Amino acid sequence: MLDIFLSKAQMIQALNATGKAVPTRTTLPILECFLLEARNGRISLMANDMEMAIKTQLSGTIIEEGKIALDSKIFTDIIRKMPEDEIHIKVDSSLNVNISAGVSVQNMPGKNGEDFIGMPTLDKGTPIVISQMSLKSIIEKTIFSTAPNDNNKMMTGELFEIKNNVLRVVAVDGYRIAIRYCVLNEYYEDKSVIVPGKSLNDISRIISGDMDKNVEIYLGKNHILFSFEDTTLVSRLIDGEYFRIDQMISENYETKLSLNRKDFLAAIDRSMTFVRESDKKPVVLDIKDQGIVLSLNSNIGSMTERIEAVKEGSDLMIGFNPRFLIDALKAIEDETVNLYLTNSRAPGFLRDEEGTYIYLILPVNFVTR
Repeated sequence: MLDIFLSKAQMIQALNATGKAVPTRTTLPILECFLLEARNGRISLMANDMEMAIKTQLSGTIIEEGKIALDSKIFTDIIRKMPEDEIHIKVDSSLNVNISAGVSVQNMPGKNGEDFIGMPTLDKGTPIVISQMSLKSIIEKTIFSTAPNDNNKMMTGELFEIKNNVLRVVAVDGYRIAIRYCVLNEYYEDKSVIVPGKSLNDISRIISGDMDKNVEIYLGKNHILFSFEDTTLVSRLIDGEYFRIDQMISENYETKLSLNRKDFLAAIDRSMTFVRESDKKPVVLDIKDQGIVLSLNSNIGSMTERIEAVKEGSDLMIGFNPRFLIDALKAIEDETVNLYLTNSRAPGFLRDEEGTYIYLILPVNFVTR
């Protein structure tokens, strides 16, 4: 039925990766399982929650090929607690699973692997190739601008748009926009898809972020596939037309500020001392030729701080959600950031002159004292 030897360390790594596709709640009990399979000389572990499926290849010794579905929680607990690195897994014709390592022998019931729902298939075509480091960085520097709930499904995902040799990734939550651009090594056919934020979060945690290791991305009609090292992740896409982002991005501005990123971030972070989780108190920038004064007033305290900056254009007073500014500034690595402003009611833009990122943040109404 199934008889294999493999490494505990390798299995734990596979459990950590594929476990992200095990559903927390489901009406299909088989999906609460991992599928362990030995076929064509290869061992694999897979999970599928019907929105995302992850499959990881493992090395080991195959005595007899076969497949078995294993309760994810019980199997994970058994493997993690095994005393030795080499693990022997044997399944008999009654689907009884014997797992042994060293002096420990444990048994658990399995389920018919034929009942497990396999990975979705898609017409792969030509893959988009990007380094693990670049993909991980792009996701981490945009994902915070996705919405956590599905009141608007589009806002829970990110736009992946290919034009020529440039990948543009966009996230919108209704209050801010995060955009990152990545120049690819090849030219590709123009295409755009909307990828669920959860899937992107999971893949950013699985990939190592190694600059010398690549990810192959296949864009299908209903699914996106990420292939890297010994792991394949397939995610269902969000159906629909994405927001018209280009109409929201303006090149016009009345005021431009050039600030030291770390100093600006530290000042806003200090203002957060007086902001509770439920508060919507804005941090206010009073911009004049003499300098910029950052201030925040709340029921539990207040702060005022002068910030050094190079100003071009008109004087202006504008308020922002401090958390949104902090998220954007943490995603930027430049020593100096440029903040572009039009008026107190129009969005502010953080963007670089090289065109690698844009962070748009809507202003917040404020009352001056």
